[in-house]
Amino acid sequence: MMALNIKNKIWLGTFFLFVLLLLTGGVSIYYMLQLQKDSKNILRDNYESLSYSHDMQQSLISASLAYQQSVKAFAIALNKQQNNITEKGEKQITDSLTFYFNAFKKGDTTAANIKKQQGLIQEIIVLNMNAIRLKNEKAEKSADKALTIILVTSSFVFIISFTFLLNFPSVITRPVNQLTAAIKAIGEKKYDQRIYVETKDEFGNLANAFNEMAEKLEYFESSNLNKLMFEKSRAEAVINSLKDASIGIDKDNTILFANKQALQLLGLQSEEIVGRNVNEISKRNDLFRYLMEEENSKLFKAVIDNRENFFTKEIIEVNEGETKNKVIVLKNITSYKELDVAKTNFIATVSHELKTPLASSDFSLKLLLDERTGSLSTSQKELIENLKDDNSRMLKILSELLNMSQVESGRIQINIQKINPAEIVDNAVHTVAVNAKEKEIILEQDVPADLPVIEADTDKTTWVLNNFLTNAIKYSFNKSSVKISIRVENKAIVFSVTDHGPGIDKEYLPRLFERYFQVPGSKEKGTGLGLAISKEFIEAQQGRIWVESEIGSGSSFYFSLPLNTR
Repeated sequence: MMALNIKNKIWLGTFFLFVLLLLTGGVSIYYMLQLQKDSKNILRDNYESLSYSHDMQQSLISASLAYQQSVKAFAIALNKQQNNITEKGEKQITDSLTFYFNAFKKGDTTAANIKKQQGLIQEIIVLNMNAIRLKNEKAEKSADKALTIILVTSSFVFIISFTFLLNFPSVITRPVNQLTAAIKAIGEKKYDQRIYVETKDEFGNLANAFNEMAEKLEYFESSNLNKLMFEKSRAEAVINSLKDASIGIDKDNTILFANKQALQLLGLQSEEIVGRNVNEISKRNDLFRYLMEEENSKLFKAVIDNRENFFTKEIIEVNEGETKNKVIVLKNITSYKELDVAKTNFIATVSHELKTPLASSDFSLKLLLDERTGSLSTSQKELIENLKDDNSRMLKILSELLNMSQVESGRIQINIQKINPAEIVDNAVHTVAVNAKEKEIILEQDVPADLPVIEADTDKTTWVLNNFLTNAIKYSFNKSSVKISIRVENKAIVFSVTDHGPGIDKEYLPRLFERYFQVPGSKEKGTGLGLAISKEFIEAQQGRIWVESEIGSGSSFYFSLPLNTR
C-alpha cells in the first residue's frame, strides 16, 4: 500500500471533518423538516375546519336579522368545509349538516332545524379539536425524538472531532519539533544527533536527509579537528608576528584576536579581551573606547616603557560573503614623528634665516629701480623685475613655510579682537584688486549692512579670505567674476568665495586641505600649503572650513566663525 504524503494526510483529515459536519447538519435538517411538516398539517387540516365552523355559527346567529346574507355566508363556509374533510367521521357529520342546511335554505327556519345544525357544527369543532390535540402530542413526541437523535449525533461528532483535533496536529508537529531540536543540537556542534521518524512521507525523507548530513558533519569534524587546531595555532603565530598592533572584530562586535603589540598597548591580557564584546571592553578601557570611535582617525600618543609613542589607526574591512569583519591596525610612527619635528624645526630655522637677506635684497632691488640711483637699460630693468618677482615668490614661500611650521609645532598665536566682518572683506579685496584687474575679473560683494560684530583674529582671518580670493582669481577665466558673500547661519558668520573656473573633481575635495596636496592636472602650481594653513587658522578659532565644487561649474570655498567665540 502506497504511503500517504503530508498533503494527502491533511486533505483526508479535512475531508473527515467535513463529513462529520455534513452528518450533523443532515440529521438536524431532516428532523426540522419533519416538525415543520407536522405543524403545517395541523394548520391546514384542522385549524381551517375550526375557522369554517365558526363562520357557520355566526351565520346561524345572524339569520333572524339578515336571512339571505346569512344563508349565502353559511353556504360559502359549508362548501369550504366539504373540501377540507381530513378526519374520520367528519364526512358523515358534514353531510348531515348539508341536509339540514338545504332544508333551512328552502324555508325550514324552525328552532329544531337550527338547533340540529348548531349541534352538528359543534361536533365538527370537537372532532377537529381532538385531532389537533392528538397531532400536537404526536409532534411533541417527534420533537423529543428528534432532539434526542440530534444530541446523540452531535455528541458523537463532537467526541470524534475533539479526539481528531487533539491527535491530528501532532502528526505534523511531532516531526517538526524533532527536527527543530536536532538542528539546534547541530548548531551546538553535537553532530551525533539523529532523527527517527517511522513514516514514509516527506518528514521521513527529511529525517533521512538530516541523518545523512549529520553523519557527514560528524565525519568532517573528527577528520578536520586536528587540522583546524593546527591552522588556528599557525594563524595566531602569524598575527603575533605582525609588527603593528592589530585587533580583529567580527560583525557582531565580538573581539576575535589581539596580538601581543595590541595587548601591550592596551595593558590587557589575551583572556581579558578575546571573545568579549566591544562595548564591554570600552567601558573599562579608555584607549580601546577611543579606538572604537569610527570618526577618530587622528594621530594619538601613548606612553610605553616610559616613552611617548605616536600611532595612527587604520581600519581594514574583511568581507566574507555577506559577513563584514574588520581589523584595526595601529601603526607606530614614532620615528616618523620625530623626523617630522626635526624637519619642522629645520624649516623654521632656515626660513627665518633666509627671510632677512631676502627682504634686504628685495629692498636693494627697489633701490636699483629708482632712477635716482642711476638710469638702467631696458634689458637691465627686465632682469631686475624678474629678480624682484623671484624674490617676492621666495618671500611668499618662506612666509607660508613659517606659518606651516608654526601650525605643526602647535604654537599658533591667536589675537582675538572685535571686528566687523565687512572690514575683513574690504582688506582682502584691496589686497587682490591688482591681480583681479590684470585678468579683468569683477569682484562682486554680497555683504549685508547689518552684520553683527564678531570676535576673531583679524590678520589670520583676512589671510584666509585673501588666500581664497587669490586662488579664485588664479583659476578663473579672464573677464569672469568672483563673488564674495557673508551670511549669518546657525549662530555663525559664514564667509564664501565663489568663482566660475573649471571646477574640481569630487574625488579630490576631501584632500584639498591636506599639506602639499595639489589637484592632479592643474596648470597653476603652488606650494600646496595655503589651504592647509587656512584650515589650521580657522579651526584654531573654533571655526569650520569646507569646499563645494563640480567639474565645469566653478568652486565655492567657505569658512565660518562662531558669533560667541569667547
